[in-house]
Amino acid sequence: MPRNAGDRRVALVTLGCARNEVDSEELAGRLAGDGWELVDASDADVVLVNTCGFVEQAKKDSVDTLLAASGSGAKVVAAGCMAERYGNELATALPEADAVLGFDDYTNISDRLNRVLAGEELAAHTPRDRRTLLPITPVERSASKTAIPGHADLPEGMAPASGPRVLRRRLEGGPVAPLKLASGCDRRCAFCAIPSFRGAFVSRRPTEIVEEARWLASQGVREVVLVSENSSSYGKDLGDPRLLEALLPELAAIPGLVRVRVSYLQPAETRPSLVKVIAETPGVAAYFDLSFQHSSEPVLRRMRRFGSTERFLELLATARELAPEAGVRSNFIVGFPGETKADVAELTRFLTEGRLDAVGVFGYSDEDGTEAATLPDKIRRDTVTRRFDRISRLAEELTAQRAEERVGTLVEVLVESVDEDGSAEGRGEHQAPEVDGSVTLRGDCPVLGRLAVGDLVRARVTGSLGVDLDAEVLGVIDRVGVDQARSAFGAEFDVREPTAVGTGG
Repeated sequence: MPRNAGDRRVALVTLGCARNEVDSEELAGRLAGDGWELVDASDADVVLVNTCGFVEQAKKDSVDTLLAASGSGAKVVAAGCMAERYGNELATALPEADAVLGFDDYTNISDRLNRVLAGEELAAHTPRDRRTLLPITPVERSASKTAIPGHADLPEGMAPASGPRVLRRRLEGGPVAPLKLASGCDRRCAFCAIPSFRGAFVSRRPTEIVEEARWLASQGVREVVLVSENSSSYGKDLGDPRLLEALLPELAAIPGLVRVRVSYLQPAETRPSLVKVIAETPGVAAYFDLSFQHSSEPVLRRMRRFGSTERFLELLATARELAPEAGVRSNFIVGFPGETKADVAELTRFLTEGRLDAVGVFGYSDEDGTEAATLPDKIRRDTVTRRFDRISRLAEELTAQRAEERVGTLVEVLVESVDEDGSAEGRGEHQAPEVDGSVTLRGDCPVLGRLAVGDLVRARVTGSLGVDLDAEVLGVIDRVGVDQARSAFGAEFDVREPTAVGTGG
């Protein structure tokens, strides 16, 4: 098809975490609002790569993606965490990138890409330690941004303006979407560089979050996943450290949403009152994504973190007393400087007694600009590898056992795909998108053949394989509307109304 003069086509490629996904959708909203057409990389004039710079493998993936995009004939622009963190250093090492942009370029992203497309050479972003910058308060942020008037004039599928909030356009379909609570982090974990390039912790105002959640629901989203660098800090900078506890029921009450999930809680900041709200509020997933990182108290102190095996087990016991089938996931670092065999044994004890549903294990490696990179008593690389292999195998075995314990129990599954053979797949309340397992729905129930993406169903677990479950559908708890399903997920999904929907179980 011939291209018209003045057409501008951009592809956004997102790497890394769900926080980056939201950033990309906000960039997409700005670009679409300025007349850019969002396309696949193969059809683009400009490929904008939202990079990840958290760990070594993520950096390698980002560089590989930029190199692959440079072979398409399109202009290639690096943005995101790796671009922010390394800036002109990345530009020098990777001349294939036509520009390297920082976070401060986001508000003028259309202008930046226009200039790149015109052949102008932009000065690469110069990194700075964003911890040294004064944090922008929500009031200052509101005053510094211009609202976009006229909801009716916005392109279809774009978030309406809500005072200071930027536009957002969904880049992926499906019934689940991340929703950003805050940006930045005020903690000083010895192994983590994120605060240096993400800056201080700044909460979004509750009204802003609620309005965006309502818009997501209008776009067919059934589950929102609240994301930030540290969700348990939400509201502290607004003068109310318990603000998340008030926000969760309000989000859960939004029509169309069937599940609200909180990600990335700091164990030391997870208060009993917050545990109670997450465990007992209808519509809020009884799911605890707790950033333990280790359980040996000496290692945690060197990491500049708090806790111990016993304190962490007490936290899990509190959650499970309120919600016995609550899901728990966490990540752990092995081989941190100074870690002893006794420390590894303590971590092993915690994993064995903790019965987590999902576990990520990382072998320690130095990160630029972190305190841990300067610590003495580094562990030999072969020892780190050996410990990583051992703990990873243990975690795999224990999470498989935990999944097996769920056989015979009831689960509420949000349907995310429907196959031609009549089976369907989704996630239970204890499973977060992409990082945890899934549930395959099978059986002879007549409801099964009439399920649509976005339905919330009750099912009985009949088997497990690793962290994944098989389950038999018993009935539909909350059915996605036909018109809503077709507009959100496309005509390829069969959304026939059932003649008899079971509710047993």
